[in-house]
Amino acid sequence: MLPRLTACRHSPHGSPLASLLTYYDDHSRINLRYSRVKPKATKLTRFELQLMEAFWSLGAVSVREVLEHLPEEKRPAYTTVQTMVYRLEEKGALRRVKKIGNAHIFEAVVTRQAAHRRLVDDLLELFGGSARPVMAHLVESGKLTLEDVRAIEYVLAKGGQP
Repeated sequence: MLPRLTACRHSPHGSPLASLLTYYDDHSRINLRYSRVKPKATKLTRFELQLMEAFWSLGAVSVREVLEHLPEEKRPAYTTVQTMVYRLEEKGALRRVKKIGNAHIFEAVVTRQAAHRRLVDDLLELFGGSARPVMAHLVESGKLTLEDVRAIEYVLAKGGQP
């Protein structure tokens, strides 16, 4: 039989991602945690992007499958990958789709394109929003080809739609 709830308190828990509801009865306390998913423009670290690449390439997979997708040299421990996958879930970049035995299956919520756009936006923010210094560097380093410039001109002529 469930205890009768006599009081309810809402309090912040940890990060702005989650909140904690605490219910009290005469003898114990029951905590129910729920998460608010952040907007899709989630900031991802380099390692998180590497993990996301596995999800984008493989689709819905388990932590073990992500681990096996990583390069063998410098491969982290299973628990490290598991922790990072759970953090990506908290950030709203991944979601659990099902459970098979003891393994949870996750899939990407954030698309590769959305993650790349966020990276480029963050880079441009470092230069005050101007793309000129970045473009100048790409030209000087030889990483921007004539074919790239033509593709950019085509996109600009269409009004910014690829």
